[in-house]
Amino acid sequence: MLKQYDSQTAQRSILKRTPPDEFPISQRVLDGIKNLFGESLTAEQAVTKILKDVRTRGDSALQDWTQRLDSIDLKPAPVSKDMIQAAFDSLPPEQREALEKAAARVEAFHRKQPLTSWFTNELGGTIGQIIRPIQRVGLYVPGGTAPLPSTVLMSAIPARVAGVKEIVVVTPPNKAFANSKTPIDPIILAACAVAGVDEIYPLGGAQAIAALAYGTETVRPVDKIFGPGNLFVTLAKRQVYGVVGIDGLAGPTETVVVADESANPAWVAADLLAQAEHDFLASAILLTPSKTLIEKVQIEVGKQLEDRSRAEIITASLENRGGAVLTRNLEEAVQLANDYAPEHLAISVNEPWRWVEKVNNAGGVFVGEHSFEVLGDYLAGPSHVMPTGGSARFASPLNVWDFVKIVSLVALDDKTAQDVGPVAATLAQAEGLDGHANAALLRTNS
Repeated sequence: MLKQYDSQTAQRSILKRTPPDEFPISQRVLDGIKNLFGESLTAEQAVTKILKDVRTRGDSALQDWTQRLDSIDLKPAPVSKDMIQAAFDSLPPEQREALEKAAARVEAFHRKQPLTSWFTNELGGTIGQIIRPIQRVGLYVPGGTAPLPSTVLMSAIPARVAGVKEIVVVTPPNKAFANSKTPIDPIILAACAVAGVDEIYPLGGAQAIAALAYGTETVRPVDKIFGPGNLFVTLAKRQVYGVVGIDGLAGPTETVVVADESANPAWVAADLLAQAEHDFLASAILLTPSKTLIEKVQIEVGKQLEDRSRAEIITASLENRGGAVLTRNLEEAVQLANDYAPEHLAISVNEPWRWVEKVNNAGGVFVGEHSFEVLGDYLAGPSHVMPTGGSARFASPLNVWDFVKIVSLVALDDKTAQDVGPVAATLAQAEGLDGHANAALLRTNS
């Protein structure tokens, strides 16, 4: 079930990154595209057609694509405030309390993040940076195989802390609730109520991204789009970038556990299974110099899998994208983790803090066995929206800075302008821009 690899074999297989453009697309998906469009298209081409249709026909296209892709005939419309509140009120008390406790921790964490404008007069006059929130953002909340109210909290709360004025959620309509007043799982609506979301639309897929980017008669366009999604959502986000901002391109979720012989094998196995149950393409990888630990974890994985409701997904994930890697020592394990740059990096070793300073590339570091990654999914504090696919080499977890922009302020005094004007003119002349030079020298000579 949990295959064992040596370091070199792992680097050629489960630790080898696949560029987004080379990620395999199943024949089933390609056949579905052909049936839908009546011609053989790549996923990229299919997304382009959907985006263009929504941009051209607006609400009518949204209704058509929702019918064709989600099998629900639904006119685009926001969920009413009353329905959102009713969904929250309908939850069992323990779920309402859990949402509120998680929201409080996530908000408290993000309010600690510095977010202030600054100014200085040390360079003549006043210069600085003005921090302004993005006015209107769209959050994509996946439907997939499970509702994800946690993604609502982890995305909307940092936006609210940053001061975003309008927070819009789109989430795929759920056929299980097709006969209710709105085809969205009540726990998603309840999370939106707790997080202070302003608008919610039962829209999914590339058509939802198109609505957020271009707007329709019903959906006003946003300034930036956030949130993970399937292949078509990711491709749509990439295509609309420039019309709107995006947070990044999310891939399948991933966890690397670096452990030594002191780690509890039952806990390590549980953490791997928890990651693998997300998706067939999820990655759950153990890096350890202890062969004994690998053997114990393999036994635990087999035992615990028997009780898991999503055993089929877990099995496929572990067999195709997961495994246990036997390293020479912990140094090599941490280096392999840095090279892989995982979304989540759990350090389950005897002295975990000793290794934290050696971590360069990870979306989040979970230090010690009591800081397990599942807590990060729900309420540890930081957003669980983290860089995937190796992008932790250059990207960061979602945070309040993603929801603001910086406006540079330049208010120089006359003396400073006189002093630096000739310098600007010299540089302008070197670039062959005599109009620039003239504008600088006119002020200098006045």
